Amino acid sequence: MPSSQASRAGIVPQHIAIVMDGNGRWATRRFLPRLAGHKKGVDALRRCVRLCIERGVPVLTVFAFSSENWNRPQEEVSGLMDLMALALTREVPELAREGVRLHFVGERASLSDKVQAGFALAEAATAQNGTLILNICFNYGGRWDMAQAAAQVAAQGLALTEENINAALALAHVPDPDLLIRTGGELRLSNFLLWQAAYTELLFSDRLWPDFDAADLDAAIAQFAQRERRFGQTSAQVTGE
Repeated sequence: MPSSQASRAGIVPQHIAIVMDGNGRWATRRFLPRLAGHKKGVDALRRCVRLCIERGVPVLTVFAFSSENWNRPQEEVSGLMDLMALALTREVPELAREGVRLHFVGERASLSDKVQAGFALAEAATAQNGTLILNICFNYGGRWDMAQAAAQVAAQGLALTEENINAALALAHVPDPDLLIRTGGELRLSNFLLWQAAYTELLFSDRLWPDFDAADLDAAIAQFAQRERRFGQTSAQVTGE
């Protein structure tokens, strides 16, 4: 159900999506290897998860590794894969204790057996949790998502309707995001949630992801609360005037 009434009342978004951009630049500005920035990015994600829990946000979706990130230097890609495997070992037990339910969203076949197994174990270990749903988009792309959904629908012999495609998308288990935040100062979606973001409120922050903190999240939520979400209606219809 559209949350226009919730946003006008100042209620927090029910689903926040984040493009966690700026890790590499954060490290470069400090004369550190880019992977050091990605490690700090994991810390920032841990912090953001706790902040969302404290503020009553039930769904958080983050863009961790895109379909196009394979084109980065091999050393960085290998480091990111190792970092994901390490994060699964270190972070999942604490996330489970905090009531976080994990979903890894994206194409898994091209990932290592170790990472795939880690994803499956993390999802199983947190399957009964209900405090926060955390979707980690890894090897994900919005075009891939729409293409795989259409392929699923066609394989089932169903019509390619909006309803059928929507049900086959990788994030069909959660409502569309109310608010999408991109850190790092870039002003584009970069193939993230192209279908789901049709009526999402967009917010672009100059803050690099490792520095994104409580004040930044609160400012984003406050700005969201001031926006009028019309979903194709007129302003008068939404306000009831």
